[in-house]
Amino acid sequence: MGGGLFPALIWGVSALVVVLSPRWARAGDAVPGWTVAGLGFGGVTLLGGQASAVRANLDHGDWHTAGSVTTGVAGTLVVATVVGTAGAAAAHRARAGARSAAAGSTPGLPAGERVSWSGRASNSWLHAPAVLTGLLGITVVLSVLAGLTGPPFLVAAAPFALASVLVLGFSTVRTRVDETGLAVAFGPFARPTRRWAVEDIASARVEHRRPGQVGGWGYRLGGPGTTVLVRGGECLVIQDSKGGEFAVSVDDAEHGAALLNSSRARQNA
Repeated sequence: MGGGLFPALIWGVSALVVVLSPRWARAGDAVPGWTVAGLGFGGVTLLGGQASAVRANLDHGDWHTAGSVTTGVAGTLVVATVVGTAGAAAAHRARAGARSAAAGSTPGLPAGERVSWSGRASNSWLHAPAVLTGLLGITVVLSVLAGLTGPPFLVAAAPFALASVLVLGFSTVRTRVDETGLAVAFGPFARPTRRWAVEDIASARVEHRRPGQVGGWGYRLGGPGTTVLVRGGECLVIQDSKGGEFAVSVDDAEHGAALLNSSRARQNA
């Protein structure tokens, strides 16, 4: 039991950091990059280290005769470094988007000037299940690489990976408006991105929408058109030239709507 206490303690601390880190960030900002990088690197390192140790001790009655863990640990560190670096890059991009949104901009389009506006919305409660399902998927893959399970078990990693990507993709959304139109980007890497040219937008407005109105969270179809609901409240709503509607959760949606309407009016002038 003592041998499992230390890893369990590390996992407990990591889970606590996942829950509390959104609250350490400043209002309107994203989780610090060092937190994301540390969680990614630490989680993969711990999983890989445990898998390597178990594999080395398989079929050995005494730990003195156990196999080498060098290859497993080296591979784990490489993967952990990649995961940590990717996490830090995603966090840096999210913080840059948050600072841009907080800065705001003038909603009009003065003659001879180019004005842009960007905003974001995030649901920190969706980050924890995304990380958990992602780690479960990594655990399955590492167990196969370590020889603890057979290659067919790789199929089990697919649902966890898909769930992690989908939840993470709809936990954060970024919206950008400029004289060319509207762009809405999903997830920590701002991919994929959906775009509307300004000539395809008939009007823009602000509405407050709740999950009960649109059928839940995420990318919702039907009801009052298409809605990307990250959190209940303020949404930027556009009506396209064909009469369809698209709404997205975003802070300071009033500036985005005003800029879109100004861009449209200027183009038609």
